[in-house]
This record gives sequence, structure tokens and C-alpha cells, in this order.
Amino acid sequence: MIDKLQLKFGKNSTEKLEFETTPITVFVGPNNSGKSKILREIENFARTTKYHPSNVLIHKLFLRTVEEVEIDKELKEITVEALPDEHIHGDNIIITKISSQANKAIRIQLSPSSLRNEAKYPNKGESIYYKSYLDIFTLRLDGTNRLNLLLEQQAGDLLKVPSNHLSHLFINNSLRLQLRKIIFDAIGRYFVIDPTNVGKLRVKLADEEPQSERQEKGWENESIDFHSKAFPIEQASDGVKAFTGILSTLIAGDPKIMLIDEPEAFLHPALANILGKEIGKILRESQKRLFASTHSSSFLMGCIQSSTPLNIVRLTYKNNVATARLLPQEKILHLMRHPLLRSTGVLNGLFYESVIVCEADSDRAFYQEINERLLTENDERGISNCLFINAQNKQTVWEIVKPLRELGIPTVGIVDVDVLKDGGTVFTKLLEGSYIPTLNHQPLHTQRQSLFTIFKASGKDMKRDNGINILSGENYEGCNNFFEQLKEYGVLVVKNGELESWLKNLGATSHGSNWLINIFQKMGENPLSDDYLKPNNTDVWNFLGEIKSWLNNENRKGIPK
Repeated sequence: MIDKLQLKFGKNSTEKLEFETTPITVFVGPNNSGKSKILREIENFARTTKYHPSNVLIHKLFLRTVEEVEIDKELKEITVEALPDEHIHGDNIIITKISSQANKAIRIQLSPSSLRNEAKYPNKGESIYYKSYLDIFTLRLDGTNRLNLLLEQQAGDLLKVPSNHLSHLFINNSLRLQLRKIIFDAIGRYFVIDPTNVGKLRVKLADEEPQSERQEKGWENESIDFHSKAFPIEQASDGVKAFTGILSTLIAGDPKIMLIDEPEAFLHPALANILGKEIGKILRESQKRLFASTHSSSFLMGCIQSSTPLNIVRLTYKNNVATARLLPQEKILHLMRHPLLRSTGVLNGLFYESVIVCEADSDRAFYQEINERLLTENDERGISNCLFINAQNKQTVWEIVKPLRELGIPTVGIVDVDVLKDGGTVFTKLLEGSYIPTLNHQPLHTQRQSLFTIFKASGKDMKRDNGINILSGENYEGCNNFFEQLKEYGVLVVKNGELESWLKNLGATSHGSNWLINIFQKMGENPLSDDYLKPNNTDVWNFLGEIKSWLNNENRKGIPK
């Protein structure tokens, strides 16, 4: 029913991001970027069909016209008979729907003729119609109500329209078997509906599959014995309850617009991945629309792997500036399928404000610890909401940096001074990965070669013998200028040589992982101890400050438009 969604901002505050809805729209981004709020604004619109001054994210929703025949068909499927004590007003009917607040089916009285009139002009000016129709078919699931979707329900009159989604599943054997297979494949137990509490239906999980419909749905001793051995869904973990509740509601419930804040809540990563896949399969051929906000790369990967049409929208909010980007699905697929990128967990970068890519795991661990100490001391050089990841070497740093920047994520690459050693295609990969203009490539290639020749002529090891400090005079100045040019594009070179050149006053020895162990010992681990190293105004602390300056620069170079 929602055709398009237009936000109040896009890649910058002067443009508005507008996109057509798909079966699934997933909002990603760092904390406090507006992911949960945008779901609330969609729900608020669906409940009232009015634009509110309090909306800070959504500018407009575009609705499709619904024909009267479709309205009548949808109403017929959820219309129930009035109870003896219910008074029907005018041409009203009574329908049932799942309530976000009550976590169960509720009865609502409404007028079909009013509904038809509302739906005739869904986008007439600023006065949006559709109020009653949208409200009926909108369901929002948060961290609490998704756990209660499978509570015991009244069976109702099974000869008439099911009064809730458990009744629907109980009557519809094919839907129940579809859900049972999904649940068994995911958790190794069989989803069954127990009718032995006469007049009520309750969900249980069985170790054995029912041998027949009669065994599951009957009241004979065989059925009683079978259900006595299964355990109630209420006794299952929160993850199982949430997983089963969401899928059962999508399969057998009536929501056309479902809003889920953090669908991965209570789920371990593997189950979150399965949930994303199964949601995609369920929605692939339907007219239902799911809007979800997530921090889970596993859930997102599952949605993508389902091959269902999908929107991925990345939201950010920093320094009072909001941005929104519709991420190209093929670029996300590249992050998922490339062995190097997949192994480094690069997809997690979607959920952070920025990313720092290091040459190796020792580099990542060290710089991350330095940053943590800056943040602990409330030092302005500390970088909040930042993901540190490592490549395999300096060449593969740019295989990670480039795709993240293509998605609009500010990403820094840190390399040792021996980046000067490799020319040709290796250095070109750095230039292209950091989005340095092609026009500047040849001059930078020439400078790199000249600097490498100078270092080689010195007879010293540029990494082990103090890096740029080997040089003097205009050679030193020229080398420093070269590195400063790279820094403008988020390429941060360790000018003193390599990782092990930091904090030399502590006297750490060895190299690589052994050096890391040694330096961490010398830095201390107890903040209350006298030997615990805290930030000062030199060395690696300032290096992190330079990285933060690039990340915070709204006019930073190296991010494709």
C-alpha cells in the first residue's frame, strides 16, 4: 500500500532521498542515526495518515490506489460474526486483527463504505486518506511484544473465519506444515498446535513430528499423549519465541505493513541469518511490506541471500547533520561474496559512523586500544562509534577501503612507511581505492619512485630505522609533503616507520604479535595503577587525532559523490 517513501534529506541536507518500496526495506547505520525513529514515523502515518510537525525524517509517503474489489476481498478474509452482546452500528462489520499493544487478536467495528471512500484518493494533496484501511493492516513489533505473539488463543468457531492467526494455522494445514519445516530446520523441533485445552489453542514444540493431522488436531488419547510430551512455547528461549512468533505472524497473520525494530533481538547470529532468509522467501511473491531497522549483518545477509527485492537505506546523524543513502545491492553482494571482505567482517561497517582499516591484526588491536584509552579519558582525539578491522597486508587494505567508501562510509587506511616500496599496479590500487583523482596518479607515482630511490640510497631500512627521520633538508620536506597529500584522502602513513615505532620509550621488543603482547604488558591494564599508560600530547595519540580530523571533516576528500 506504500508505493514510495521520501525522506527530508539524502546524501546531504539539500536533497531528498526518494525510493520505491520493495517487499523488504532495511534501515542500517550507527546508533542514534534515526533507524528506530523512522519506523515510528511510518507507524504514526499509517495510524493517522497525517504528516506531523514532529517528523524529522520522513517528508512524504506515496500510497497506491486500492480498488473496491480488493478492499472487499481483504475485509471478507477477516470479517467475523457479531457476538450476542455486540451492537452493530449502521452498515458496520466486525473484523479481527493482531494488535501491537495487546499482542493478541482484537475485534474492531468499522464501516466498509467509509473504507471504500477513503481509498479512492490516496495521494490527494496534503490530506492523505486511507486512514482506517492502513491502520487495520499495520503491525509494529518491538522487543517486548514479539515474545508474546504465540500466547494461548481462543480457537473460536472453526467453521467460520479464523479469529486469530493460531486459528488460521490450525485450520490451514499447508501453512502450518510450511512453518513447521522452517522451525525444524532452524532449531530441530517441530512446531505443533495443541487443541487439548478444549476451546483454546496453544503452541508447542515437539521432538517428534506428528504422524497424522488427527494425532496433532484431535482429542483422542493418541493426541493427548503426543501433546503431553511436547513442551509449551512459553518455556522456550526468548530467541525461539521471537523467531517463531515473527514467522508465524507473517505466514498466517494479516499485516500488510510490518515494522520490526531490531528483528535480530534475542537471536544468535545464525538464527538471525535464517530469519532474514525466511522473511524474504515469505514476502517474495506477496504485496506485504516489511520495514526493519537492524544492527545485524547476519540478518541483513539473510535478507539478501533470499534473493527477494530489497532496499537497504543507510542513515547517519552527526554534528546535527542527517544523511540517507540507498545502498546499491550489488555492492553489498560484493562485500558478502568476496572471501577477503567476508572474512574480515567488513559488512559490519554499515552499522558504524566510520571504519579504520589496518594492515594486520596486531595493528588493529593496537590502534583500537589506543583509541579506547583516548575515549576513556574523554580526550577529544578519541574516535567514537568507529570499527577497526584488518586486512592481510598493505596491498589488501584498499580492497576493503574502496567498497566501504563507495557506500558513503568514511574509511581510513593505515599503512607503514614502506608503502613507498611498491609501485605500478600496487600503488595504483592505493590511489584508486582512496579515490584520488586519476589526473593526480602519474605525479604521485613519480614522487613515490623518487622517494623510494632516496631511501634506498641511504642504505638504511625505512621501516626499522625511524622512517622519514632518515631524511633531512628538502628530502625530508618533500617526503612529508607527499604523505600529507595522501592524508587529505584518508591515507594515513606511519611516518616513523611501522607499528613497532610507536611508544618506543616503553622499551617493547620483538615484532608483530610478540611485540603487541609486550607493549600491552608495558602499557598496563589497571587504570588505577601507576604504571597504566594514559594519553599524552605526542606519539601515536596525535596520530589518532589526525585520523579523527579527516573523519570529522565535512569536506573530506576521497568519498565518491
